[in-house]
Amino acid sequence: GQWLHLRNLERLQIDRGRFPAYGPELRAAMIAEAVLFFGDVVRQGRSALTLIDSDHTFVNGPLATLYGFADLAGIGPEFRRVELPEGSPRGGVLTMGAVLAVTSNPTRTSPVKRGLWVLDQILGTPPPPPPPETPPLEQAQAALPENPTPRDLLSAHLIDPNCAVCHVRMDPIGLALENFDAIGAWRDADESGPIDASGVLPEGVRFVGPEELKGVLLGRSDRFLANLTRELLTYALGRGVEPFDRPTVDRIVRRAHERGDSVAALIEGIVLSDAFRTCRGVRR
Repeated sequence: GQWLHLRNLERLQIDRGRFPAYGPELRAAMIAEAVLFFGDVVRQGRSALTLIDSDHTFVNGPLATLYGFADLAGIGPEFRRVELPEGSPRGGVLTMGAVLAVTSNPTRTSPVKRGLWVLDQILGTPPPPPPPETPPLEQAQAALPENPTPRDLLSAHLIDPNCAVCHVRMDPIGLALENFDAIGAWRDADESGPIDASGVLPEGVRFVGPEELKGVLLGRSDRFLANLTRELLTYALGRGVEPFDRPTVDRIVRRAHERGDSVAALIEGIVLSDAFRTCRGVRR
């Protein structure tokens, strides 16, 4: 709940007029999918990298309908583990309805929020907050063409160098997930036309769509494993991770790497660490 921001989903007021499928039943199913998937990764001793990309997930009837799994739409409220067909855009937490919805606005997607979420929750490299003197985005958007596309709107971030320094990192990542609407259903086009899900990072890395984005993230697995360890350690200690915890994190990741980078090994490393064994008990 803390790591994926699932708790925020309860407070998100998705526009039911635009997204009539979204309601308490679907919201509960989204959260359940993430919990079941994470639990499966831990219990089965799977690599933590499965959290970025996997060949399976868990769905019930409402979630199967949202994901376009027509043969499973009638299974009812019970969840099933399903193998994803080759080429499926699903797999891993990035393409789960819960994550895609919680990083959206009530009426539309938000490439900025999605890009920020990936930088922060997956890579552990969040950009700094915007400077206080940043002008309203609407001022920059005034120079855009009539009926701008989402990509056109995001280009307004690049006009001011103070904004561009962060948005050149966030926006391409979020745009790679634009084929998913505000509640996570796949779409090939939106109101402005066909979706362009391509992106280029400042260092020149190019990708198109969620599958290639996941490949980029897997290529930065060291950052992901270190960040996931920090997230788990924060939960275990009941406090934020400090700079003096870095040797502990490095040691846990290194030992887990010898065991296939499994989440179970990360948890074991935390439990056996001095940081955990000497911390004061925290009432939850």
